Amino acid sequence: MIAIISDIHGNLPALEAVLARIDELGCSSILSLGDVVGYYAQPGDCIDVLKARGIQNIMGNHDHYIVSGEGCPRSKMVNDIIEHQRGIISADQRAWLAESRSKIIDGSTYFVHGSWQDPIDEYLYQVSETHFPEGAERLFTGHTHVQVRLEIGGKTFCNPGSVGQPRDGDPRAAFALLSAEGSIELHRVEYDIDRTAFHMQQAGFPARCYENLYIGAQIGGRIDRIVAAEGACEGSASA
Repeated sequence: MIAIISDIHGNLPALEAVLARIDELGCSSILSLGDVVGYYAQPGDCIDVLKARGIQNIMGNHDHYIVSGEGCPRSKMVNDIIEHQRGIISADQRAWLAESRSKIIDGSTYFVHGSWQDPIDEYLYQVSETHFPEGAERLFTGHTHVQVRLEIGGKTFCNPGSVGQPRDGDPRAAFALLSAEGSIELHRVEYDIDRTAFHMQQAGFPARCYENLYIGAQIGGRIDRIVAAEGACEGSASA
């Protein structure tokens, strides 16, 4: 059984809670779909945890900003946070992040951060069969921070949701499990959001940067969904 995590975004309390639950469930390995960094105050600690546990990471857009020195084309706030994180992430931590792969294929199961067509930065809010690469029976993506499992044309699409900044109206940290037989379970776990907020306050960031965590939304309060473009059944989350 493999645990799939994504979009940690420097939220160490959320990561610790998710990993504790994964350990309880007896998973054999863990894969991160990217964005270990960005948004919250402990990106280096999150990198260290993944590195120490031998967890492989796929390159996310925030990871790319740190590694490449490029900025986000959409948000000054994101760029301010990324600039702060560049100053607190060590050279070794940055080097580990730079080793992240763009895509991973395991048999008929495909893993990426954004989409197979644009691995770094395409948001999939409406999913169709065209998003599945040839040979894929299961496609896992991150980036949208929305937990969902959809059956589309006999194939399965899954976003495990975000560990560090859920945006689907549920503030609990999210992850997914993939069994050896190919079945997928969705999981949520509560964590200490106050602790995350405290570290953001200590780093000098305003409340608007983290108050969204309490309602499971984007910064600014927007709640997102992922749907099948041609109709499908959405999977439900377990505790």
